[in-house]
Amino acid sequence: QVQLVESGGGLVQAGGSLRLSCAASGFTISTYAMIWYRQAPGKERELVAAISSTGGITNYADSVKGRFTISKDNAKNRVYLQMNTLKPEDTAVYYCEAILRTTARDYDYWGQGTQVTVSS
Repeated sequence: QVQLVESGGGLVQAGGSLRLSCAASGFTISTYAMIWYRQAPGKERELVAAISSTGGITNYADSVKGRFTISKDNAKNRVYLQMNTLKPEDTAVYYCEAILRTTARDYDYWGQGTQVTVSS
């Protein structure tokens, strides 16, 4: 059964840090690009960070550049999002997505999300 499970969310004060983890099962992420999104109440979903299948290319939303770091451990079949210097506006549900595009079809999997709340 294909599954992505996020963990590591919680309540933290502004300026603090959290490390989110996304564990994959039922498939191997080594050939997948992985993306972290977030969605705050009343707002549209926002791409936070993305990493290529090899881990060699990363991209970040301007709002998190210099504060968040995405990483990928293909051996553990996990992707991480290290979040430092958190701000109240980072409060959201964070989701991870795995994407693989082939000539035959696309593979696209999502996790259930983990809540991050940053208090001021």
